[in-house]
Amino acid sequence: MLAAGASPVLARDPAPRSHGAGRATAAPGPASLPQDTAKRLKSGDAGQIKGALDDVRAAGRNGAAAVPVIAELLRGGLSPVLTEAALETLAATESPAATNVVALYLRHRNTELRRTAARALTKTGGPDAAKALRLALSDSDAQVRGIAATALGGMKARDAVEDLFVALDHKVPEAASSLGALCADAECIRLAGKLGSVSFDVVTTGLDGVLMRPPAEINDDLKIEIVGRLRELGTAEAHHFLKGVQARLPAKGSARVKKAVDQAVLATAKSPGRDGSEAAE
Repeated sequence: MLAAGASPVLARDPAPRSHGAGRATAAPGPASLPQDTAKRLKSGDAGQIKGALDDVRAAGRNGAAAVPVIAELLRGGLSPVLTEAALETLAATESPAATNVVALYLRHRNTELRRTAARALTKTGGPDAAKALRLALSDSDAQVRGIAATALGGMKARDAVEDLFVALDHKVPEAASSLGALCADAECIRLAGKLGSVSFDVVTTGLDGVLMRPPAEINDDLKIEIVGRLRELGTAEAHHFLKGVQARLPAKGSARVKKAVDQAVLATAKSPGRDGSEAAE
């Protein structure tokens, strides 16, 4: 008999022993959801609710069946500790059905819960998640804004490009990287136009992404124009950035882009601000 409180994962039969030397055994999958999970979630007892949430979280996507019950609990209100646990549990299910209730907590007065909700939406996903995260770009908390900006890039939320530009202008540095992943032709040039008005290190997190995107997304001419703008800066930081790009360009990538980068690295080799050790590169 299983001891009280034991994890359902441990109740499984052990994996068959391998008889072949060096043969790898499969890693255990997510736990299955205990049959009494919904009953414990509805019990009203904090301890039982916490235990049930733990079981759902351990089940991962297998715990999606519990999403409606957890959503109901969140709408009804829980303690801050259980609320955070519930949001993290919904994230673990990766179920879009959880998105709407999680999004409600992006407006909560508790900053930590808003952060947890923003992180959870990156897992539950879907169009409603992107919509909620676009609004979160103007949150009063820098971490919430940063989580939202990063998530929108990961979600490939093209509709968020204009919102991300606004966020970048309002000192949300994470927006630059997402813009680099999402921008189309004119938008990428617009991002490059931020050189000089926004911190170089911030803008180049986005430009780096643009330069590394495949030709099907960003054509050579646009990449060469961006390299040219960096070259024209003629600064030590531009040189170091271009050197990094030069080292990471794919060996079978565009010869034209590679030539432009090589020439830009040489042209900025004696840029102002470089010390003797840098000049010896």
